[in-house]
Amino acid sequence: MKIHIATDHAGLELKNFIKEHLISEGYNVTDHGAHEYDALDDYPDFIFPCAHAVADDPKSRGIILGGSGQGEAMAANRVKGIRAAV
Repeated sequence: MKIHIATDHAGLELKNFIKEHLISEGYNVTDHGAHEYDALDDYPDFIFPCAHAVADDPKSRGIILGGSGQGEAMAANRVKGIRAAV
């Protein structure tokens, strides 16, 4: 199964942990960022590409992370065909 994953700086360490676990379990993971810590990055830069990738491939799934997850879920839900929950 294809898994898309994304976060801003707030979820970077958790994203990397989840990503490595999924890969070790045999999942095909695409990392949409963030790839390094930058306190000034903004979650829409990472969440929208992830949500669009999932919308373009209905057989895939997505994991989005952030400080609270609320803003990230609202951003993802703006993409047609996506339903994100916290």
